[in-house]
Amino acid sequence: MSNSFEIGPVQVGAGRLFLIAGPCVIESEAHVRAMADALQRIAADLALPLIFKASYDKANRTSVKSFRGPGLLEGTRILGRLARETGLPVLTDVHEPAHCDVAAEAVDVLQIPAFLCRQTDLLVAAAKTGRAINIKKGQFVAPWDMNHPVEKIRSTANERVFLSERGSCFGYNNLVVDFRSLPVMRAFAPVVFDGTHSVQQPSATNGVSGGQPEFIPLLARAAVAAGVDGLFLEVHDNPASARSDGANALDLKLLKPLLEHLLAIHLAASPQP
Repeated sequence: MSNSFEIGPVQVGAGRLFLIAGPCVIESEAHVRAMADALQRIAADLALPLIFKASYDKANRTSVKSFRGPGLLEGTRILGRLARETGLPVLTDVHEPAHCDVAAEAVDVLQIPAFLCRQTDLLVAAAKTGRAINIKKGQFVAPWDMNHPVEKIRSTANERVFLSERGSCFGYNNLVVDFRSLPVMRAFAPVVFDGTHSVQQPSATNGVSGGQPEFIPLLARAAVAAGVDGLFLEVHDNPASARSDGANALDLKLLKPLLEHLLAIHLAASPQP
């Protein structure tokens, strides 16, 4: 595998499992702070390094009528304040090169959405901020072709890049995870498994994406056993009322027992000294 690096107190690619978690989108400042506080307590109880995630704008919603978030300026204000007050590293999506510098002032990790993983100008602009970069593997991209987005990041002399597996297109409105992708992509950079978008059913319910969250634990267990570096989970305290991706989100009350199980698998699967 390629390089390891740090995002604040979180070590990426150094053999210790870490978690990226949070709601899909900022629904309100109060909600995002409540979620961050709850996740931070769970992570602290388990001694699990945590990066909080939430999006200020979901620019790739299926329907033009769908909620997108508070927008760049208000959203980054909320995330910046959350980072300062909690001490957590924070991750958010960027969809346009012009957003990268503004977002980088507020957060620690810029995430390239799966649909945009081949967009050179966006990748380069994000990398030039010096922030760590998470590239979601496109649902349409072979894992061995993800070396090209990684090279685009590193062409700017930014070595802090990792990849996220989130499933591949499997016919219409469905995704499937090929776990061979994890070691393939780990040859280029550390790899995170996105257990919630991998159970998404894109655009499957009349202009809104569906999902099968009952399979999140199964896929997450398989990914940890396969040797993934980190986990990405969209978590919500009431998925039925979530304003984005509720159909594939993990219910907050299920998070801690799942993580306990995953940490046990990670310990069993890790090379012993």
